[in-house]
Amino acid sequence: MLLVIDNYDSFTFNLVQYLGEMGVEMQVHRNDQIRVEDALALRPERVLISPGPCSPREAGLSNELIRAFADRRTPILGVCLGHQCIAHTFGAEVVVNYRMMHGKTSPIFHTGTELFSSMPNPFNATRYHSLVARRDSIPDCLEIT
Repeated sequence: MLLVIDNYDSFTFNLVQYLGEMGVEMQVHRNDQIRVEDALALRPERVLISPGPCSPREAGLSNELIRAFADRRTPILGVCLGHQCIAHTFGAEVVVNYRMMHGKTSPIFHTGTELFSSMPNPFNATRYHSLVARRDSIPDCLEIT
């Protein structure tokens, strides 16, 4: 089962819809409507931290959940704010992007890991974010794929 943490963003349910069409079993919980111990008790195989309208410092329990699931070595994927929360939780610096990327497409290059194995390399993705994790501040414990 995939645990989806919703950071109050409408795009979360686009992701949920796509994952549901792929047959993924999941539970969705808002970032302030589940306790860490209750989330851990669900024993999800994977965790998805959704986009949201704020910065990692205002993302409810997202950061605490990331730390708790990382300690259990549960795979965690962050999308937009979720990605920034992962970086922030592990000590990376999340800063305002010098170039806004609202509705702009960029080629995304990847390493061919399981998550991206069926995707072309590169693939184009539309970006909607104002914050980024400074690449030179990302700790070695995080894998950039």
